[in-house]
Amino acid sequence: MDAQGRGRADDVDPADQWVLNPRTGEYELRLSPSAPQSSVPGPRRGAPRSPGASRDGGGNAGTARRRTAAPGREVPPQRRRRPAPEEPVPGRRGRRPEKKSKGKRALLWVGGSTAFVVLVAGVGGYVYLKHLEGNVSTTDVGSAGSSSFKKNEAFNILIIGTDKRTGEGNEGYGDKGSVGHADTNILLHVSEDRSNATALSIPRDLIVDVPDCETKLEDGTTKIIPGTSDVRFNTSLGESGRDAGCTMRTVKEATGIQPDHFMMADFNAVKTLTTAVGGVDVCVEKAVDDPKSHLKLPAGESKVEGEQALAFVRTRHAFGNEGDLDRIKVQQQFLGSLMRKMSSSDTLTSPTKLVKLAEAATNALTVDKAIGKVGTLKDMALELKKVPPKNITFTTVPVIDNPAEKVKATVVVNETKGPQVFDMIRNDISFTEVKQKEKKEAAAVAARLKGEQSEPSEVRVRVMNGGAPAGSAQQELSYLQTDAGVTKSENAGNAPAELAKTTLEYAPDQADQARALAEILGLSGAAMKPGESVTNSQGLPTMTLTLGKDFKGAGVKLDAKSVETPDLDKSTADQKQCAS
Repeated sequence: MDAQGRGRADDVDPADQWVLNPRTGEYELRLSPSAPQSSVPGPRRGAPRSPGASRDGGGNAGTARRRTAAPGREVPPQRRRRPAPEEPVPGRRGRRPEKKSKGKRALLWVGGSTAFVVLVAGVGGYVYLKHLEGNVSTTDVGSAGSSSFKKNEAFNILIIGTDKRTGEGNEGYGDKGSVGHADTNILLHVSEDRSNATALSIPRDLIVDVPDCETKLEDGTTKIIPGTSDVRFNTSLGESGRDAGCTMRTVKEATGIQPDHFMMADFNAVKTLTTAVGGVDVCVEKAVDDPKSHLKLPAGESKVEGEQALAFVRTRHAFGNEGDLDRIKVQQQFLGSLMRKMSSSDTLTSPTKLVKLAEAATNALTVDKAIGKVGTLKDMALELKKVPPKNITFTTVPVIDNPAEKVKATVVVNETKGPQVFDMIRNDISFTEVKQKEKKEAAAVAARLKGEQSEPSEVRVRVMNGGAPAGSAQQELSYLQTDAGVTKSENAGNAPAELAKTTLEYAPDQADQARALAEILGLSGAAMKPGESVTNSQGLPTMTLTLGKDFKGAGVKLDAKSVETPDLDKSTADQKQCAS
């Protein structure tokens, strides 16, 4: 703003309303009495002072001290005079001090081939948050997703990048006239204890059955769109009027995993968001000059943003076998770099970047109604932020070429590896070696592990398979009898129901036996279930050990760091890789 425009209420840059508070070291949103006011009810402000009033009873009322920045912090250019930071700002006397907001440092990343979303939630002030909320588009997906977001549960977000063209300069990408198909898809699973997450890419050319789906029309009525069999996954969106809820239902049909929510953006989001964050670092093993995507990069590291960033995630001809699966790997590397950039101090301490990101992200984003409030998106961002980058795994649905095709153009699920991958996600099992957290269990639960232990030879237990691979009960029994000295044990076959977690049920008078077996198997207090004993084949009371889907193999403790996973091509968010 020039000198003549200084003070005009309708020409205020949001970034200039952030002021460093030297007492807290935090930036705070300070609105002057002349700042534009929203019609949305907000926090009450004190009455403004009279124009000539002096703050300290003497001196020049127009004098203001220069703001100073804390080391490493970026301060927006000063657009108007401000009072000394030691005293309240004019018009704000009487307002209670603001509490530090965790949301000011929250970020939510999502993305893929045609879009990704970076959301910095809670950038200050009720009025501004309501403004951001107005930017977000929502879709009512009905029963295809969850009705609300819960902080204390594992959750699955389906991230969709469409090939719909919006914004200037996007004519060269995607299908001309496309209504927006599911071009890039990532199912993000965040574990219940927030120790890990898995980003599972779903190829657009994967052959699936798209089920019947109910969509809500603009006039409030509903329409059932008939399903189709043996079609590409990307047709689950846009085709015949299908919305994101249809794509969510298709994921459930193909994998057995229930998406709770969705986030969607298009081509233009990649350009606007990479520009807002100041570019994303990428690396290529060989120089790239792709005339189709117009991507030109030297060998080694580069920074891309805007049009160049979109070309990087869209190109198929610059890497690998020039196919969609190789492009997916490049996109995963791009997302890992984006996450590292977003968690850097260069971004998190810059109010100017945070404001630009919040505006760009919310304008680019379409979500289901259950998470359409900015406060809910902030909560989701904070939960995701708890996951260490080293435990965020990027991988792809295991596939093979479609055997029904002579000219290979589509893929189908690899039935040898795919079911195990889907099963691990459904049962909240990590793909990385996760150190067990010191969980604060209730005193009564933790106490189950404390006390005297029987000798292994006195432990009487029957072993049942409640979801572990076939043959696991017999394998574990052999280990217990041969290596652990638990000779009074037997195989009781399959459990009546499958369990995600291994459990040990015992009667109160068997607690010493239960503690001994828990020590051998690495069971937590939560896995020990006080209850009733049953009789074994000899008519004697015995405990019941039910192997759940978290069973890692005979003799492997349940609290072991190692995790047996299928042979997959995978990476983690903390790894820096070069595309080839």
